[in-house]
Amino acid sequence: MLLPHPDRDRAPQRIALTGANGGYGRTFLAQLACTPEILPAVLVDPDTDGVRAMLAELSDSPQRTAEIVRGGGIALVTSLDAIAWEVLDVLVEACGKVPHGTAYAASALENDTHVVMVSKEVDTVVGVALHARASAASLSYLPGDGDQPANLLRLLDWVSAVGLDIVAIGKAGEYDLHFDPATGTLTQAGESIDAPALRDLLTLGEDVPATLAARAEAVAQLKRAAAADSCEMTVVAMRTGTVADVESMHYPVARIDELADIYSAREHGGLLMADGAVDVFSALRLPGEASFAGGVFAVVRTGDPVTWETLRGKGHVISRDGRYACLYWPYHYMGVETPLTVHAAADRAPALPARATTVLAARTVRDLPAGTQLAVAGHHHEIDGVASVMLPATTDATAYYLLDGARLLRDVPAGELIHESDVEGIDPLARDLHHEGRELTTTETTTKE
Repeated sequence: MLLPHPDRDRAPQRIALTGANGGYGRTFLAQLACTPEILPAVLVDPDTDGVRAMLAELSDSPQRTAEIVRGGGIALVTSLDAIAWEVLDVLVEACGKVPHGTAYAASALENDTHVVMVSKEVDTVVGVALHARASAASLSYLPGDGDQPANLLRLLDWVSAVGLDIVAIGKAGEYDLHFDPATGTLTQAGESIDAPALRDLLTLGEDVPATLAARAEAVAQLKRAAAADSCEMTVVAMRTGTVADVESMHYPVARIDELADIYSAREHGGLLMADGAVDVFSALRLPGEASFAGGVFAVVRTGDPVTWETLRGKGHVISRDGRYACLYWPYHYMGVETPLTVHAAADRAPALPARATTVLAARTVRDLPAGTQLAVAGHHHEIDGVASVMLPATTDATAYYLLDGARLLRDVPAGELIHESDVEGIDPLARDLHHEGRELTTTETTTKE
């Protein structure tokens, strides 16, 4: 049963979707069958045959097709040059590539079209400048609901509206660590290892950092940290002023009911050196336990002890000493949620501005010789031989995802940051907008001082 909702009575909004044949694109297009006020007028992807095949699967009858497009047509195009902006209201940018996504979003804003930014890689590089340009033109530039950054920002809006004191925010890694004590087997995203040591580490004990260190050692064979995680948390940091407690984030192996203890101050037995940290954890669960589903969380200070002990009794996550609580949303539904952002863009809903307070930089993990071609690749959108690190924007290093397609001009030893002067082949539009954003933030800070 579909309940009636006022959004169904909206005037039609015609959208363009880039990266239409990607996983995110499909989940969004499938949901549009239930939101007929949003019309997918232009689908952009080099693989138009793949888009056609996907649409055929989604539209398995004339009636289904009518529900999706409301009697209109869908234009399948391969590039920016073929987009007619005058017939569009909103761009949903989901191609995931900085040069292309930057060009799509900048062109949309130049042509009086709102932008919903799903490509977090693009946002970390040029989001500050694009947000400023959108504001100047009375347009919307918003991170897309359904991915963790926008979901976490929604949670934080609720937390701040209530008036809770935030200590740490973040999300779970994309895939849970599923541990079977009976066999000692640990599984993550289909990969299994023997980790019998976890049997004795299922509770935090008195020394939280020591337990977390032992858990990390027990699961060391698995890749848990990902550039995509750092990218998403940079999107949030740019809008909240939060920072990474350590440049690569802590990534504790944690059970849900432990989060309020883990993300507490070091003086209270937790990990944090200071308030306002953004982080990612690996969710550890046993057979039959619910997943965190890559969801988002906020750890806050508690107030009245009686109130929070009452909430503990109702199953809420409160630290053992009663000082901290963890509020969380255990989900992110990809394109299923993105219609919310399309509506918000059309409404010009207020949004936190993006500021260049944090840079997602690149630190080499091995010696890289001059001539090395840097390219973002793989499921986790990473550059081989280079780790993503979250640093203050004053750091003299260039943005991680600005390096996609660049070539090293000098030998860069392991452990060094990569600077713009170290490479050639950076996309000029993305580079210029990146600098524009940093200059805007510097000017804003200087003006306030």
